[in-house]
Amino acid sequence: MRLALITPGFSADEQDWCIPVLLDLVRELARQHEVHVFTLRYPQRQGTYQIYGATVHALGGGQAGGVRRIPLLTRALAEIIRQAGPHAFDLLHGLWADEPGFLAVLAGRLLNVPAIVSLLGGELVGYPEISYGGELSRVNRWMARWCLPRAACVTAGSTSLCRLADAYLAARCPSRTGSVQWLPLGVDTRIFHPAAGPAKFATASVLTPVPGNMAAGEIKLLHVASLVEVKDQVTLIRAFAQARERLVAPDVHLHIVGAGPLREFLSQLVLDLGIGEHVTFHGSVSHENLPAYYRAADLCVISSRFESQGMVLLEAAACGRGTVGTAVGLLPDLAPATVAVPIGDPAALAAALVQVLAHPKVCAAMGQMGLKMVQSRFTLEHQVAELAALYRKMRVH
Repeated sequence: MRLALITPGFSADEQDWCIPVLLDLVRELARQHEVHVFTLRYPQRQGTYQIYGATVHALGGGQAGGVRRIPLLTRALAEIIRQAGPHAFDLLHGLWADEPGFLAVLAGRLLNVPAIVSLLGGELVGYPEISYGGELSRVNRWMARWCLPRAACVTAGSTSLCRLADAYLAARCPSRTGSVQWLPLGVDTRIFHPAAGPAKFATASVLTPVPGNMAAGEIKLLHVASLVEVKDQVTLIRAFAQARERLVAPDVHLHIVGAGPLREFLSQLVLDLGIGEHVTFHGSVSHENLPAYYRAADLCVISSRFESQGMVLLEAAACGRGTVGTAVGLLPDLAPATVAVPIGDPAALAAALVQVLAHPKVCAAMGQMGLKMVQSRFTLEHQVAELAALYRKMRVH
């Protein structure tokens, strides 16, 4: 098939993990199909180049907002139609339901080609107190409301997002009720897998070196996320402080991987709570080095206020590690390999951590159950197979 994928950003080369899950997906799709990727904003240059056999068309939109979005979207639409040429595309796929979804559906109508739209972020939510979600932007809100009812198919990566999208569509197009397809993104188990033998934290940052050997008997908690408000590390850190007070022995240490604007604030919060010796900020870690962190951890923690799916959860499970966290994205779907608690509730998260960590066998069993779930349903191979089947189905119709 000849496929057009439209996305806000994509890798500038094969070593650039801009959006790792999309690079993995395109690499596998390009093995059997002619794949064209139209990337709207990143890299911040215009041009055409090859990655893993796929042709990438970079529009170089950067941070263009307001009225400057009009030339970007116009240029992107013209490029999609130009690249379609006399043979056209068999299918267009908008990855995210704002600009990419809008362009996929509009181009599909002009070319008489089916368009799929995948919800991959917070397009349908709005949290003004943390300035997060597509519903806060009038233009993004309009684009999502226009494209989703007109798409040939809408997909989402978690059952919670499927329910949200179904309700969203039912309010605008009753005939589409129950039509959102659950199609999770898959994890590359060639990179994320349990290691043979004991794992150690690798050196990840010049600023914050990682100890080669952790203290004997120390429990290692791992949190992987950008340090931004929607990931709610404030709840994470407060919950950790409460859990430490209730755990008798052995000692427990929180490892936080990720960078972002809240780093200084969170570091000060750790000091204010008197847990500075028990929390390590590792900063940004490259995608290919993340598996070593998961393998070295005893348990992973998620504190997000919203996740469309949560690749961190699947990466941890693929490495044989369970997760305790807020009831967002796929986390409730993976029970009993996970324990879900209410959003923004440090006491509930602390209680769940204590409950799991007090029983090492339960903690280990969660990891093994998660690994089996990933292998049976959430691998990159499963995703590509399901997506290819969906493409064929849409092409026939």
